[in-house]
Amino acid sequence: MANQPILKLGIPKGSLQDATIKLFERSGWKIRQHHRNYFPEVNDDDLKLSMCRAQEMSRYVEDGTLDAGLTGKDWILENSSDVVEVADLVYSKVSNRPARWVLAVAGDSPYKRPEDLKGKKIATELNNFTKQYFEKAGIPVEVEFSWGATEAKVVEGLADAIVEVTETGTTIKAHGLRIIAELLLTNTKLIANKEAWEDPWKREKIETLNLMLQGALCAEKLVGLKMNVPEDKMDAIMEKLPALTAPTVAHLYNTSWLSIEIVVDEGVVRDLIPELKRLGAEGIIEYALNKVI
Repeated sequence: MANQPILKLGIPKGSLQDATIKLFERSGWKIRQHHRNYFPEVNDDDLKLSMCRAQEMSRYVEDGTLDAGLTGKDWILENSSDVVEVADLVYSKVSNRPARWVLAVAGDSPYKRPEDLKGKKIATELNNFTKQYFEKAGIPVEVEFSWGATEAKVVEGLADAIVEVTETGTTIKAHGLRIIAELLLTNTKLIANKEAWEDPWKREKIETLNLMLQGALCAEKLVGLKMNVPEDKMDAIMEKLPALTAPTVAHLYNTSWLSIEIVVDEGVVRDLIPELKRLGAEGIIEYALNKVI
């Protein structure tokens, strides 16, 4: 159809690319990439996808090149982009937790606080944000843009400190560096162009995307449990069940047994299942969830 509405959606290229495509797949959108093609196919005629760097995404969304996109809170701040922040999507290439932009120095340096870097040189990819941070703190420093391999700048004596993103701190420590301050906690956000957000069809499509993406993220941390329980053991077992909602309970045909089904945090299952077994539960089944909405 010639007049079929289309939502132009930006997918982050680079370190978040694989994690984003997997998240979309769990949410119901299968994305097929082509070698050296920045416009991947998707099984949704309402979407037109573009791959672009997270660092640039908010600018493209702000100017209307894209209707919506996924990028980090850090790059929205770095670009001072005027966009609608629809929702947080806390996922990453390593873990499902926010990343941190930290101020780090050589492990054997005398610097203990940001104030100690007065008059020193700091290398970072997050140039504008870092300048603003030190200006607000009233600490005069020289901020130099880093094109990459930022951790090595201190080691090689090219900078006195760096501002770099980390999830675990492992890479920072591996380079013999020491974190002296946390400047920003960041995570992926779904953002929208202001005009697109005012368009009813586009807004509904963006909200649908968000609903399904959030459902897939929520399901990552949860599992379903089913089990059969003797009626006389029911009260003891119910006390042990940390359900997301009230458990579903049904009588088994022509028996004094009950069937229980619950959704629980995956982290408790290891200890919970042996306890349920001891209390008399049988036929315990654990199963994965695609979405929880």
